[in-house]
Amino acid sequence: MKGRSCERPLFYANRFACQEKNFNTILDFWRTLRLNAVNKDSEITGDTIMAILWRHSALAHRHAEIGGELEDWNGMGTAWFYDDTPERAKADYEAIRTKAGLMDVSGLKKVHLVGPDVAYVIDRVTTRNVEKIAPGRSTYACMLNAEGKFIDDCIIYHLAVNSWMVVHGTGTGMEQLTSVAAAKNVAVIFDDDLHDMSLQGPKSVDILAKEIPEIRDLAYFSLMQTRLFGRDVMISRTGYTGERGYEIFCRAKDAVHLWDNILETGKPEGVRPTQFSTLDMLRIESYLLFYPGDNSETFPFEDETCGDTIWELGLEFTVSPGKEGFIGAENHYASKGKERFKIFGVQTAGGDMTQMEMYARVMQGDTDVGVITYGLSSELNGYSVAIARLDPSVAKAGTKLTVVQPDGSTIEATAEEMPFYDKDKKIRAAKG
Repeated sequence: MKGRSCERPLFYANRFACQEKNFNTILDFWRTLRLNAVNKDSEITGDTIMAILWRHSALAHRHAEIGGELEDWNGMGTAWFYDDTPERAKADYEAIRTKAGLMDVSGLKKVHLVGPDVAYVIDRVTTRNVEKIAPGRSTYACMLNAEGKFIDDCIIYHLAVNSWMVVHGTGTGMEQLTSVAAAKNVAVIFDDDLHDMSLQGPKSVDILAKEIPEIRDLAYFSLMQTRLFGRDVMISRTGYTGERGYEIFCRAKDAVHLWDNILETGKPEGVRPTQFSTLDMLRIESYLLFYPGDNSETFPFEDETCGDTIWELGLEFTVSPGKEGFIGAENHYASKGKERFKIFGVQTAGGDMTQMEMYARVMQGDTDVGVITYGLSSELNGYSVAIARLDPSVAKAGTKLTVVQPDGSTIEATAEEMPFYDKDKKIRAAKG
């Protein structure tokens, strides 16, 4: 079983790739540093912007003890690999699918918003109607620019009256929140002391229930304020794996204590620390997109600036029914039916387990109809699948396609609906 390959040319974060206006987005840190790390002998030009690690995980020394070399993600040194081998990748992937894995995802940006105008600010910036989110609940949302193009996604947590938290990745979500909050009665606080550990897998609930029996009753996308191994935590029923799982938010000074105790307590359930790159495997089959990896910031249009609509990304469900007034709303609605591509699944035909590689072209006959963004070959689930950017004319289940790998070899495949794993989402939302 393979995840995405690291055996590919150095990706240059070139300021001219998608024109000057997209410069800040295209420079997303992880691509440059991570790919430079596996191509140390590659030539670095003046247009290549090297990442700067300006954030620190309190778990860094634990990762180093396991063998992890910290590489940048979102400005934080992150354990992309503990052991950069196919064997480690397979073991971590299968642990989360069958048992449990513990991962440090503190590189996510945690933004607190507090004050009388907080609901207005989040409602203006995101696609969700925040008045529908009760305290103790959370939801997934998108953020758009004025053109109605995707710039970030996030989880919105309603902590208490006039107290919210927005957790986002590598886009400009915090900048958008700060801009809208200007002159409003709301405080916006970037909290890098708050660490985030993701405990994912079918056994995750059994591990936590030893200390917190009521965790079994925590519904999907709900959260609880509690204590775990004697430390204050917030636990949310969320994750980025398509599996049942939990995110554990804690103070930096408590992170090592919690990490060690979770791994020790979970030994009978087979829990293991899992490298960050495992997410790339899990998300592919679960239809969880990664910005900017699946976006035009990585796969530029030939004659347009970067920026995808959420109709193209298949994320239109994140817009609350009838909602207006959010940034980019008018252009979002106007872009319906004008999709230049569609994010869609591709699966190899005839049981072929060859992994479809990033940047592989997708053909229908002699016509180029798309590109593979990320591929996964899973022995556990018996398929080779990928996320692709396809021409809308072929983004229909069962359409026969040919995938042309970067080395020129070909694979017969079909277009398929996503997700490939847990299609009805019963696993990730399981109760009890």
